Amino acid sequence: MEPLALGVIVPGDDPVASLDKVRSLGLSTCQMMAPPAPWRSPDRVRQIREALAERGITITSMFCHFPGEVYTDIPTIQRVVGLVPKATREERVRMTLEISDHARDLGLDTIAAHIGFVPDDHGDPEYRALVGVMQQICDHCGANDQRFALETGQETAPALLRFIQDVGRDNLGVNFDPANMLLYGSGEPLEALGLLGRYVLGAHAKDGTWPPRPGELGEEKPLGEGQVGIDRYVAKLKAIGY
Repeated sequence: MEPLALGVIVPGDDPVASLDKVRSLGLSTCQMMAPPAPWRSPDRVRQIREALAERGITITSMFCHFPGEVYTDIPTIQRVVGLVPKATREERVRMTLEISDHARDLGLDTIAAHIGFVPDDHGDPEYRALVGVMQQICDHCGANDQRFALETGQETAPALLRFIQDVGRDNLGVNFDPANMLLYGSGEPLEALGLLGRYVLGAHAKDGTWPPRPGELGEEKPLGEGQVGIDRYVAKLKAIGY
């Protein structure tokens, strides 16, 4: 069986410098945080594309991130992260569509993001609003021949699966992060991977521990020192055909 390609996630503040870092690590793939607006001009896009070709690196997905996001604790994350907060939703959707267009210009077929805590109640107007937002984003990505990957962790796997099905777009999937499932207390990672398997577009290698108490975050750990079971996780990725 083919070994899984190993990459790294890098900042986009200076994409060329980040690509140099990827190359210095002996890697040929990366996920990149979305570069700031000055890097989205035609000249800068050409510079990034040339740097990718010269270094033999593939960006597997571009991650959306937004001003004001903080991941210190669950109440803060619920208030300020992703597309769920109403006060910043319209502007962040606009930014997401612009990132999709920038990724298209770079020849990338996948963008990804933490969209925030999806409401549990499917009858909640905010749940329906978020479904509509994701349909809008997926349709825009589809026009760019792209897929959108939801970062896992803040919902249980059944809840995330239901959300994907309610959005009803073939280009919506997940970027699976096993440690996030533990950190947020959302479920056992390998069970979640089995349920979401056919939607997995990308995967993180990350480890962590369950929260010490309900409503708190667990602790991120070096690979092999947490409770994910990295060997079993990699074997499960291969078993689902990733």
